[in-house]
Amino acid sequence: MTWLVISDALKRAGVDFDHAFTEYPGHGVELAKEAVEKGYGPVIAVGGDGTVNEVVNGLVDDDGRGRATLGIISAGSVGDFGHMMGLPRTYASSCRMFADYKKTTVDLGMAEYHDKGQKVRRFYINTAGVGFVSDVVRGADRRMKFIGGTVPYVIGMLPVVMRYHNKDVVLNIDGNRIEERDFVIVVNNGRYLGGGKVFPDADPGDGLLDVAVVGDMSRLQMITTLPRFYVGTHINHDKIRMYQARSVEVDSPQQLPLQVDGELVGETPVSFRVVPSALTVATGGYHG
Repeated sequence: MTWLVISDALKRAGVDFDHAFTEYPGHGVELAKEAVEKGYGPVIAVGGDGTVNEVVNGLVDDDGRGRATLGIISAGSVGDFGHMMGLPRTYASSCRMFADYKKTTVDLGMAEYHDKGQKVRRFYINTAGVGFVSDVVRGADRRMKFIGGTVPYVIGMLPVVMRYHNKDVVLNIDGNRIEERDFVIVVNNGRYLGGGKVFPDADPGDGLLDVAVVGDMSRLQMITTLPRFYVGTHINHDKIRMYQARSVEVDSPQQLPLQVDGELVGETPVSFRVVPSALTVATGGYHG
């Protein structure tokens, strides 16, 4: 039903298009690669942040350089990147945008990590992290994502907080090594995570990653701090440190799960780096 509405809106907007449906995890990467090879552009991802991530990884080369413009019609549970870029919120206005769109150049993040014993490279457009946030992603499973908005993530947070144990980690932020016990490490290109304004001033085109390190908080401290992430006032908390960096490494005596653009993809050790000015995105004008 959703696609019927969107396809009709595209036709009414005078947009000429072909389409294909994903059928399994990773299929979006393959379809985007095929679209590039056939000369399509923009290549539009219809879905949430996970779908956008797959399309991004199909649009870039091995170095993370875009080969076609990315378009987004948000039809998923959160849509954090589209929110930051000021993309239209309705299907009709999203479709009209593609009749006369602008292009904005953005950076990408790159994560190198382990998955089933193999070293893997994956690019991301908005967010990545290890620790508590990865367990929340696991809790906000696919059975709940139909609810939409940030509800699945908020519901998923509370039981995770109650059973979560902080992790011993080794961080390396632009060459500065830190050993400590942390609640969560988030390495973003964008401002939002699960609808929360974790990085209020992040600029996806500044050539830097934005890093939040939440230290050794108790469960009670985290429960009382969580609401502050949704309005951006957490940045003044004495157990939260904010950085900007070009490269970040995270390791741990444990194998910690890694989330990338809201999907669990692998585990530590993981290294992140920024790919500046990597991709063009179709917008109606970036509103910040």
